[in-house]
Amino acid sequence: MLGDLIAASHLMSMEELPDAVSERAAAAGFPEVLIYLLDLQGRVLRLVTGESFSGEGHDRELRVEGTVPGRCYQYGQVLAAAPEGGQWWVPLMDGTERLGVLRVTSVHTDEQAREDAASLSGLVALLVATKRNFSDAIARLTRVEPLNIAAEMQWHLMPPNTYTDRRVMIAASMEPAYQVSGDAYDYATDGPNVHLSIFDAMGHDLAAGLTAHLAIGACRNARRQGADLKGKGEAVEAALLEQYDRARYATGILATLDTRTGVMSWINRGHPPPVIIRGGRWRAHLQCPPAHPMGTGLGLETTVCTEKLEPGDRVVFYTDWHHRGPGRGRHRVRTGALHRIHHPPPRRRAARPRDSAPSGQRRPGTSRRPAPGRRDRTAVRVDRAACRPRPLWEGRPAGRIARACRIRP
Repeated sequence: MLGDLIAASHLMSMEELPDAVSERAAAAGFPEVLIYLLDLQGRVLRLVTGESFSGEGHDRELRVEGTVPGRCYQYGQVLAAAPEGGQWWVPLMDGTERLGVLRVTSVHTDEQAREDAASLSGLVALLVATKRNFSDAIARLTRVEPLNIAAEMQWHLMPPNTYTDRRVMIAASMEPAYQVSGDAYDYATDGPNVHLSIFDAMGHDLAAGLTAHLAIGACRNARRQGADLKGKGEAVEAALLEQYDRARYATGILATLDTRTGVMSWINRGHPPPVIIRGGRWRAHLQCPPAHPMGTGLGLETTVCTEKLEPGDRVVFYTDWHHRGPGRGRHRVRTGALHRIHHPPPRRRAARPRDSAPSGQRRPGTSRRPAPGRRDRTAVRVDRAACRPRPLWEGRPAGRIARACRIRP
């Protein structure tokens, strides 16, 4: 089944995938396989239809919050879809990026059938991840409302919002997801180093999106040519000055984590300072003398600062993701929203499916209330792993990887 599907996938479009999966899975004892993909904000799972599969007779949309398929997605566990057995919800995961779920019906109910369903899910996830960017049908399916032009650019510019290996864990969130303008983030691995950057371009319009796009492009270009932190900041500034002549600028944090030593180096270009969380407790803002925003050409000196991260430490970079509650400090970050990206609600909250979320309760990936003036809110967190994460296919819920490595919420 898997080998045949791989062989057929080389000349397969995304629109052909549901039919191809169903045809080959049926020959292996899975008469029905439904593919559900997550929407952009992480609220609903939507059924992928094909050229000959219209989805008639099946749920076209499933809520994540308070449903069994939602629990499957959140926890990364295979869950029963029917009490009589032989039907399962299987998480659809590419590495640690959760794409959605499969609903699999099997003629067998033994453990081998469950393992085969999980293997099928892994291959389908890989095929979805490699083909979705070329399909407008999937782009429309995973949106519950239209994106503005800036958001269209930003979501295709940035890397996935989750990444995990044995050294680090990275998670990001951008809101409002459909109206993003001047915020952007980037990360990449480079041997033992992990590079991270976050930008906040001037304004909340299409021009801000173009500025952020240029900043990311200039930073990547300099990084891939071997530039250091100062060099990357200077490259971004030079590109913005050449294009806008001080009419547009961007603030940002550029950082590099050496995973061998745990030393994180970073520069601050007029941006709010990052926050370090140690042992599950708020520790401090990481202070570093800020240079001028990139694109202003003020000529202030750029200082490279360092911090030794302990195993299990979490660092949060953010733009406007903060609140100013009484007695809580001027720049306190809403790390809880990011926590929900990687750690789903406790089982007791998700055990009983509900038609709607309780009054006042936020869904994962959403903000507490709209920010005044539609302000962009972006946050990126990086965790230095305390141990090698256990592979997801060994049965550990996806949201508990960090807990297994003693990285506390």
